[in-house]
Amino acid sequence: MTFWARIADFITRAPGDALSAFVEAIRTVFEGDPQLRRRVAFSIAIIALSAKMAKADGVVTPDEVQAFHEIFSVPNNERANVQRLYNLAQQDVAGFEAYAQQMAGLCGSGGPNCLVLEDILDALFHIAKADGVIHEHETAFLQRVAEIFHIGEDYFEQILSRHAIRGDGDPYLVLGVGHDTPFDAIKKRYRRLVLENHPDRLIARGVPEEFLAIANTRIAAINVAFDRIEKARVRA
Repeated sequence: MTFWARIADFITRAPGDALSAFVEAIRTVFEGDPQLRRRVAFSIAIIALSAKMAKADGVVTPDEVQAFHEIFSVPNNERANVQRLYNLAQQDVAGFEAYAQQMAGLCGSGGPNCLVLEDILDALFHIAKADGVIHEHETAFLQRVAEIFHIGEDYFEQILSRHAIRGDGDPYLVLGVGHDTPFDAIKKRYRRLVLENHPDRLIARGVPEEFLAIANTRIAAINVAFDRIEKARVRA
C-alpha cells in the first residue's frame, strides 16, 4: 500500500469529521510504526495549518494553490482525500493553535525528530510567500506557530530571512553567523548546514519523500547566502 493510500485508509477509519480528531487518532492508529506516524503527522500538519493560514489571510490565490501542490506531490487519484482534509480544516471550529499544539505534542520532548517542526514551518513559509507578498495576518500566524513549536525569535528571524520575505534577506542571518565571523568559520557553518539539510536527513526524521521540495529550497537559500558572502569577502 502506498503512503497516500495509507493516509486515505486512515481518513476512512478515523473517527468524526473534525480534523482535530484525525490528529489525535494518529497517536494510536500508527503506534506500532513510529516512522510512518511521523510521516502521516507531518502531512496532516501541513494540510491543516496551510488551510488555517489561508483562512487567516482571507484570500487563497492561484499562486498559493500552486505552491501547495509543489509541496504536495500527490497522485491525482489521491487528491480528493487531501482536499477533504483541507476543507475539514477550514470548516473545523478548532483554531490553528490547537493543531499546532497537537503537532508539537506528537514531536515529543527533545531529540532530532523535533526538527520536523521547523520543516513544517518552512513549508508554511513557502506557501505564504507564493503570491509575492506575506500579509500581516500570515506573519502573525507564522510567528504564533513558531512560538507553539518553541522556535525562538532569533531562529524565526533566520528562517524568515532564508525565505527572503524582507528584500533579499541578510545572508549572514540565513547562515546564522555574525558579520564579523571569520570566513573559515563561515565555511564550516555552511558545510554543516548543507549536511544537516540534505534530503536524506529530512527523510530520516520523518519528512515524506513527497515533500523534499522543502529541502531543495532550503539548501538553495543556504547556497545563495554563502555565495553572496564569499563574493563580498573576495571584493573586500
